[in-house]
Amino acid sequence: MPTDTMTPTAPVDFTNTENAFSHLSNAELKQTTWLFSMMNKPWLVKPGSNLALWAIENKLPLAESIIKKTIFKQFVGGTTLLDSQKSIEHLAKYNTLTVLDYGAEGKETELDFNYTMNENIRAIDFASRAKTIPVVSTKVTGLARMELLERVQAAQTLSREELAEYRNVLKRIDSICYQASSKGVSIFIDAEETWIQDTIDHLVWIMMKRYNQERVVVYNTFQMYRNDRLQFLMSSFDRARSEGFLFGAKLVRGAYLEKERLRAIEKGYPDPTNPDKNATDDLYNMAVRFCVEHHEHLALCNASHNAESAMLQVELMEKKGLPRDHPHMLFSQLYGMSDNITFNLAAAGFRVSKYVPYGQVSDVIPYLLRRAQENTSVTGDAGRELKLLLQEKKRRGI
Repeated sequence: MPTDTMTPTAPVDFTNTENAFSHLSNAELKQTTWLFSMMNKPWLVKPGSNLALWAIENKLPLAESIIKKTIFKQFVGGTTLLDSQKSIEHLAKYNTLTVLDYGAEGKETELDFNYTMNENIRAIDFASRAKTIPVVSTKVTGLARMELLERVQAAQTLSREELAEYRNVLKRIDSICYQASSKGVSIFIDAEETWIQDTIDHLVWIMMKRYNQERVVVYNTFQMYRNDRLQFLMSSFDRARSEGFLFGAKLVRGAYLEKERLRAIEKGYPDPTNPDKNATDDLYNMAVRFCVEHHEHLALCNASHNAESAMLQVELMEKKGLPRDHPHMLFSQLYGMSDNITFNLAAAGFRVSKYVPYGQVSDVIPYLLRRAQENTSVTGDAGRELKLLLQEKKRRGI
């Protein structure tokens, strides 16, 4: 539903497929339905993902072209910032903000890390000139070696070279956050694996304290499938209040569940994750309640594809009488996914965004393959998406 027909007092209905897919033409709706029907076949997705990765790595003719026309088009804004402009403007027509993310990952050299830093700074400059891009997202492992972060967390003695390397990491993150602060943009710093997360939390804390004095520039990310994150969220907020700065919290359920559980078994330490999905849902929703309750001193991004968690925030905001476009209350879903949540929130006047990655196909292929694998019917995501797409096709009579 375009902005001029937005109804800021209307009830939110996540089953409304007319709002959910009004941004898609009939041809785009058919293409999207076909793609999710393919991703609804686990027996096809795993070998297909491996084949796609092999084809790109070996520069097979037509491989990049096929990927660009299918999963890249669905889940990525474009190859560059300028190439993403069309996607960003299209979202804006439907009252939907953009969170920009340079999609390259798994880099290892100082040259690569500096390139990623500069690309983040370019993204911040780009965002500062666009009213609909309030946030740029980044990952510390795009700016630092995983092994270095792990050594710091394990309190291992660093060599002189490693100390210099770690100082460079801090300088890169500070350069990004300084630029965001000066340009009126905010920064999401992603959560990662538990064995480097304490290091990331420490780095983010330094940046929050430095830059969140007058507004929330820097957000930490809390993976609520971890059994310790609700307590960490609350204690971090209390500490920020006592030290006199604003707090930024992006809530996610989490991205490394299988890896975390396997490593805990291999290394013989307690599993850091919740025993089941219900426990994670409960902790996630408690975190949403906590953040809305403390909205005056805390900015929240509810980055969930879970309709119940999104509706919970809607109801809590209504109960407290908060305006639907409150600057501290943001919702976000990945580009190309959960449009029923995003565009129904947008149509009702809530502040909602799409997380829009960009980058060359060879750089974003790991991200794309995770999207394809996450959306198989094993998780139920593709099944839910497909059901809604088929309903909209039926409604349109196509």
